[in-house]
Amino acid sequence: MSKTETSGFVFDVDAYLERIGAERPATVDYESLCYLMERHVMTVPFETLDLILKNFPSVQDEPLYDKIVNKRRGGGCGELNSAFALLLRHLGYPVTLLGARILHNGKHAFHGQYHGHLVLRVELDQPYLVDVGFRWAARKPLKLREPGVQSDPHGEYRLAFTADGDVEMIHDGVLRWRAEMHPRELEDFDAALWYLWSSPNAPATTQLWASIVTPAGRTSMFNRVLTEYENGRRVSSRVLDDDAEFLSTFEKLYGIKLDEVPDLPATTEGV
Repeated sequence: MSKTETSGFVFDVDAYLERIGAERPATVDYESLCYLMERHVMTVPFETLDLILKNFPSVQDEPLYDKIVNKRRGGGCGELNSAFALLLRHLGYPVTLLGARILHNGKHAFHGQYHGHLVLRVELDQPYLVDVGFRWAARKPLKLREPGVQSDPHGEYRLAFTADGDVEMIHDGVLRWRAEMHPRELEDFDAALWYLWSSPNAPATTQLWASIVTPAGRTSMFNRVLTEYENGRRVSSRVLDDDAEFLSTFEKLYGIKLDEVPDLPATTEGV
């Protein structure tokens, strides 16, 4: 079935698959999950443009589908993981939402707000953690019960359980986030989303992040700084001072056409 309707909202699986350049998997298994995850991170960018423009984002089904599929946008971590969960569920994958807390911003350790991040638990032959909305996330699902290092095109990952039963994700030796293991509903993330959108203390309201996975690594933008990574290493970083270059580069990389450059703080260091 390509389309399903809930409360007047029509979810078109084929249209979503076309958006990410993916064929419909023949089976619900680990290999197809890897395939869908890779297609998603390589076509749907992480981007916080709506927070900069003061457009309140949503993690609810209909506005998410419209933004990512119809408008061909990206989104923040909660938007991207919620949307991917919606696709997976329509394809028959058992998915649970987990609340998480960011513990590193790319430059230094810090304590992000609770439920400021969202990750997915997918039950197949074993439980996997999936994250398509984080700049330092793995390209492939992470095995939840694997105690050792899991090698990935984006680096080396390790999942460690805390004394409280939470799980921490360590990427190339850096503690990136901590997730709770009990299931959450979308409404549980509303307070954190409101904080990210409205608080003057939330950096996403004044600074622009955007990132897309490439065959060799990742291309990221932090305000006007464009940084490219290949094989886990930074290979270039430069400031896009010229407005025309910024606009053309942003559209080329992330598929988003802007009429003008948002008001961004001066930055010389990328992430």
